[in-house]
Amino acid sequence: MRRMFLRRSNQRPSVVTINDSFVQEGKSIQKRKLSQKRRTPPSQFYMGSHLSPWPMYASGQTILPNRKPCSEDYRKRAGSWQQQSLGIAKPRYLEQLENYLRKELLLLDLSTDSAQELRLQPYREIFEFFIEDFKTYKPLLSSIKNAYEVMLAHQREKIRALEPLKSKLVTVNEDCNERILAMRAEERYEISMLKKEKMNLLKLIDKKNEEKVSLQSEVAKLRKNLAQEYLRYLSERDARKILITDLNELRYQREDMSLAQSPGIWGEDPMKLTLALKMTRQDLTRTQMELNTMKANFGDVVPRRDFEMQEKTNKDLQEQLDSLRADYEEVCKEHEILLQLHMSTLKERDQFYAELQEIQRTSTPRPDWTKCEDVVAGGPERWQMLAEGKNSDQLVDVLLEEIGEGLLREKDFFPGLGYGEAIPPFLRFDGTVENKKPTKKEVVNLLKDTWKERLAEEQKERFSDFFFNFLERRFGPTDAMAWAYTIFENIKLFRSNEVMSQFYAVLMGKMKESVYINQKETKAQLLKEMTSVDSQNEGLLSMEQFSTILKSTFPFKKEEQIQELMEAGGWHPNSSNADLLNYRSLFMEDDEGQSDPFVQKLWEQYVDEKEAYLQELKQELGQDLYNEITPRKLREALMNIDPSLDTQTLNTYMSQAFQIPVTDLPEEGNEKEEDIKTWLQTVMERLQVDDIRRVGPRGELEPAN
Repeated sequence: MRRMFLRRSNQRPSVVTINDSFVQEGKSIQKRKLSQKRRTPPSQFYMGSHLSPWPMYASGQTILPNRKPCSEDYRKRAGSWQQQSLGIAKPRYLEQLENYLRKELLLLDLSTDSAQELRLQPYREIFEFFIEDFKTYKPLLSSIKNAYEVMLAHQREKIRALEPLKSKLVTVNEDCNERILAMRAEERYEISMLKKEKMNLLKLIDKKNEEKVSLQSEVAKLRKNLAQEYLRYLSERDARKILITDLNELRYQREDMSLAQSPGIWGEDPMKLTLALKMTRQDLTRTQMELNTMKANFGDVVPRRDFEMQEKTNKDLQEQLDSLRADYEEVCKEHEILLQLHMSTLKERDQFYAELQEIQRTSTPRPDWTKCEDVVAGGPERWQMLAEGKNSDQLVDVLLEEIGEGLLREKDFFPGLGYGEAIPPFLRFDGTVENKKPTKKEVVNLLKDTWKERLAEEQKERFSDFFFNFLERRFGPTDAMAWAYTIFENIKLFRSNEVMSQFYAVLMGKMKESVYINQKETKAQLLKEMTSVDSQNEGLLSMEQFSTILKSTFPFKKEEQIQELMEAGGWHPNSSNADLLNYRSLFMEDDEGQSDPFVQKLWEQYVDEKEAYLQELKQELGQDLYNEITPRKLREALMNIDPSLDTQTLNTYMSQAFQIPVTDLPEEGNEKEEDIKTWLQTVMERLQVDDIRRVGPRGELEPAN
């Protein structure tokens, strides 16, 4: 055994104890490995080595527990270890390392947030001492240390990356809680107001019901009195008739007696008188029987005067009941109008709140979109291509499409939406359907084939039904539903793609087919005009020719709009009119259906012009969205803002606004026009779907043909 004294900085232990047999033992182990020609497990190597026998017998006496060296528990354990190891000599180098570690741990301030990092530093230094002193094991120990350091650095990076998300999550959670509390407070106030209104209406209904019950009881009482009076009059009439009958009988008896006593007074034959009396009595009996029959048949008949009196009373009560019912219906209508006004107010409130949120969001610092270059597939080049000429809102849509495309690719099946009435017919299915996972190019080509077949022949069925029938013809009945779900999810996701977004709008009824067809015809007409000017058929036009064609094709566009179209086509203010333009390239599309900026600008101008036209119509009809619009009022407003409208186009707009066939529209000046009424908001929403545009300038005052 020999000792080596080393001087090191940072209060490092200065005495190192090394076993003399360390080197010899290492050589013997290497020879043993070569002789056995097999790899000895690490546990057998350490058990067979004799670097120091002390840890083998005192393995439970290390100073690396997860406790402070100055704690009471540590002192008790240290005392027990010392008692157990009285007969074992601990290496001095180990004692110095333990003392150094204890002192370093005592000097640490463990009250800070980085206590664990500070606590790890003394252990790291001890491990470095081992690495430097034990040269033989230095590569292995260094690799172990590096592996742990890399893992710790990786974990620290993860923690550092998650810290902002944690604070952001707390902020969003607080904001959402505040919004939820505010909305609940508003809902409670609205519910209380509606409950009060409901109680008032219920009280009014109860009052009307009480009045109705009182009137019914009064009618029943009058009927009862009428029945009693009728019975009294009937009994008096019967008594009078009986009295008259008795008087007649007495008179007849008296006449018989007088005739019997003085037969010669009248100078007639008694037999003849007896026969006449007998016949008279028979007539009396027959008359009495008829009278009894009349009593039995007409005993319950009410006198006409009483009947007319009761009928007049009943009529008055019926008029009162009708008046009350009309008042009740008017109250119900007012209640419904108030409810609709309340719903519109809520909608406007939500819209204003959304606008406020949008303003608050846009007022924040602009995001650094260059961070997306490493996330989007394709790298910076593809991101620059996607982000070119787009604002922040459009960039968010692009980023969402990229994320959604990845999620859509991961789905193998789509859940069926069922057979509800709100579900489109081509998506009504229970169960799961397969995700066909086509590319964007395949989806665009399939949509183009659908439009070609739709435009090739006149189709009378709905577009959604035609779309599903087309899929059945293309892929068969078994795969048609799977392709319907796959295409629907793709066109719903990629809103920035023109072909997909327009197809989705037509499929869901948000845009009529005529919009797509007229836009396609406009492009074809424009290309035809350019081709006719190109006499050499070279595909080139000068900027002056290009401007002339645009002005002749779109006579109602402003000069600024024409300039925007020319700039989208490749003209710049600094370029001369003699520059040539390849006009055929303006109408070309890429593999994914994206058009040239010129065609995109045409579509944007069409949308803006349509919106301006509808806003002008709205101002003409009034700003209140719940005004009732009649055909006469709409016709006058359309003619005021666009005097050049022809009768056919005007009837088409009115048919779309009131959702009735053109043949059923009332003629101008007809009284039936006042019977057809629709809310202004409904009219504007229906016209938004149709292909509505200005026919002539507003200043033209010529009447429509």
